[in-house]
Formats: sequence, structure tokens, C-alpha cells
Amino acid sequence: MKRLPIGVRLTLWYVAIFATAQGVFGGLMWVSLRHHLYEIVNDTLQDETEDLKSFLASQKKDASLAKMQEEVSETYQDEHSGEYLELYDQNGNQLYKSDKLKSMKPFREIQGKELYFDRQLGEKPVRFLMTTISVRDQTYYVRIGTPISEVHRTLTAFSRFLLMLAPALLALAAGVGYWLSRRALAPVDRLTEAARSIGGGSLNSRLEVQETGDELQRLAVTLNDMLERIEGTFRRVTEFTADASHELRTPVSLIRTEAEIALRRQRSSAEYRVSLEHILAESERTSRLLEQLLGLARADAGRELLEIREVDLGVVVEETAEAWAPAARYKKLTIRCDIPKTSIFVRGDRTALRRVIDALVDNAMKYAKENGTIEIVLHGDAGIAVVTVEDDGIGIPLEEQAKIFERFYRVDKARSRSQGGAGLGLAIAHWIVNQHRGTIRVESVQGKGSKFEVRLPELAIESVSRP
Repeated sequence: MKRLPIGVRLTLWYVAIFATAQGVFGGLMWVSLRHHLYEIVNDTLQDETEDLKSFLASQKKDASLAKMQEEVSETYQDEHSGEYLELYDQNGNQLYKSDKLKSMKPFREIQGKELYFDRQLGEKPVRFLMTTISVRDQTYYVRIGTPISEVHRTLTAFSRFLLMLAPALLALAAGVGYWLSRRALAPVDRLTEAARSIGGGSLNSRLEVQETGDELQRLAVTLNDMLERIEGTFRRVTEFTADASHELRTPVSLIRTEAEIALRRQRSSAEYRVSLEHILAESERTSRLLEQLLGLARADAGRELLEIREVDLGVVVEETAEAWAPAARYKKLTIRCDIPKTSIFVRGDRTALRRVIDALVDNAMKYAKENGTIEIVLHGDAGIAVVTVEDDGIGIPLEEQAKIFERFYRVDKARSRSQGGAGLGLAIAHWIVNQHRGTIRVESVQGKGSKFEVRLPELAIESVSRP
């Protein structure tokens, strides 16, 4: 079922709330008016009862029953207050009963001090008061009434007025509510149209922010922030795709070229072997690049899971140095490793931390001078585990240092792919360090070498001496 537009729903809610309020207000007004009118009637009956009490007090104390009946009849037979009057003495003798009450059963006593009730006599509604009057040690029982036709007509007229006015007020409320909802939602419609016009080619566009200080301003600001994040993500994805395509195109082209050359004419087994070795080398290089790209893609998507546990960082650093020692000797480089006697523990993923140090050592070996030295140092600094990898190679220009952790960025554009890599190692290392709530930075002087420093939160574990 299709939902109604927000403007219509707001209008319906407004009308429903207004109708409820109108019903409650009208009902309270009707009850209040009824109570007020009946209070007037009750006061009238009380006044008439007081007049009757004064009349009885003016009679002789030793007057006979017949005399009392005669006096009451002469006084109240033609009086308005006597039209609905019934009076008994304390012995149950009837002193007076008007003709209009002949159809009502006589009474002898009442429950409580006084009692009000309504009764329909013919076509007239009448309100009665039943009470007792004490005069000179004599008790009299009274039932006295007064017509309340005017009260009923007033309440009926007021009810009709409310029922006639209610539809008009509801219609007016619906119109005003719809106008207010349209006016309130007009800025939302403008934001919607502006947002609809923004596409992949116009992500740099922004919504107009009106300084109203309300929810619409916050919505516009939030949407602009979201557009800025989307633009940044879209730009990074575009750059990543372009760079990845460029990096993958080169090895694929080399593999294809090598295979085409090998197949152009008949060759010896040794020549085929050389071609296959070239193809294998490019394939391995392409596989490493694809693994790095997949790792970055999983990291961007939040699916790169790290197994966090206690890790002895000294063991990781030592294993890394030992693993790179043969490659260093082949390139006539020296690796020096300085690890403290006591263990330094951090919470992290052992494999991921190994990849960080591998990336730093690999970077140092690529740019180190011939017969140079690479120093790997681990130490603690006020609750922080610090790993530094320093080389004495070509160094990094100051203006390039802020960019080296970007993906596919290489400082020396002239170096070959086999020497310079794809420019992803430091980017992956940067991501891993951030996931471990650490920092990575570089200090470098062009022509003198570079020093990479990784700082990770150290675990407060009792020191253990290394074997």
C-alpha cells in the first residue's frame, strides 16, 4: 500500500489533534455550562426552601393540623413556588401537595440531609429538592421542584452550535494545516531537487545552506558533509582504479610480448626456458600486486579482519631481520638489529605487524646505497613500543615526504618496476598501523637516508627476559 505524502500525513495528524482538542474543549464547555445552569436551579430551590422555612416559623406553635393545612394552602396555592410543592409534618401528616404532583407517590422521609433529582412530568422536565426543615423542635419533610425546560433548551442550543461550528473549524484547520505543512516542507523539496541534480559528474556541487538555525539547516549541512565524503571516496576509487589498471597493464603487456616473441619462430629449449622464466617473474610480480590490491580493497570495505592478541614485538622484529638477511647479503647490504633484553608486548595481529616491518625493510633495501647499512631498532618509550627502520640511501625530498603513504606513489619515478615496486607497501603499512591505534612517520634528508618510525601502544605486562 502506497504511503501518503508527508504533507498530507502532517495535515491529517493536525486535523485529528485539532478535532480531539475541539471535542474535549466542547465537551468540557458543555459540562461546565450544564453544571453552572444546574447550580442556578439548585440555588433557586434552596431559596424557595428558605422562604418555606420562614413561613413555617411564622406560624403559631400550637396550631392544629387543619389550621396548618389551611395556612399553607392559602399561601402557596397561587404562588409560583407552590406549583411543585409537597409538605409533611414529622408525624407523616400531609400539609400540602400541589395538583401537579398528584401523580407522584407520597414520601415520608429522605435518605441524607437533602436530595436533588430530575423527573419528567407530562411534557415538562422538573428538578426537585427533597429535604427537611427544622422549626421550633418541629421537623417537616419537603419536596419542592421547579421546571428546567429553559435549561434543556439552552443545552440543546449550545450542542447544536458546537455541532454546526465543528465542521467549519475542522475544514479551516485542514486548510491551515496543509498550508503550514507545505510551507514547512518547501525547503525539503528544494533540497530534494538540488540533491537529485547532483550526479557522478557534479559531485563537487553542494546544497544551499540557509542560516535558519533549525533542523533544515542541520540537514543541509549534513548532506553537504555526506557529499564531500562521497566525492572524496569517488575520487579515491577513480584514482585507485586508474592506478591499478596502469600497474596491471605493464606486466600483462610484458607477459604477452614475451610469449609472442617466443612463438614467432622455432627456438631452442634454453631460449624457451629464458622466456618462461621472464613470464614467471612477471606473473609472480603481478600476483603480489593483486594480493596487495585485494588487501587494500578488503580494508576499504571493512572486511580485512585482524586477529588481535598479545604479541612479543621483539620476536617479530628478530624474525623479520633474519628473513631479510640473505637478500641483504645478495645486494651487498648489512642489516643490524637492536632488540632489548626484555620482551616488549603489544596487542595486535602478528602477521599484519610482520607485514609492516617487511614493507619498511623492503623499502629501505630498494633505496639503500651499495654496501650500505639498514638498522632495525626496537625500544620502549613511556608505555609506547617504538620500531625504527633506518637506511643510508638516497633519502626523500621534503616536499615528497607527506605523499609517500599514498597508494601507488613512488618518490623516484625513474626507477624500474623491479626496483621501485607498485607503491603499495607503505600504504598498506600505514593502514595496518592505524588499525593498531598507532602512528607511523618518516624523517629523511635527501642524499643521507631515511628513518621510518612506528609507535604502538605497549601492554603493561611484567618484563620477561629474552633467551
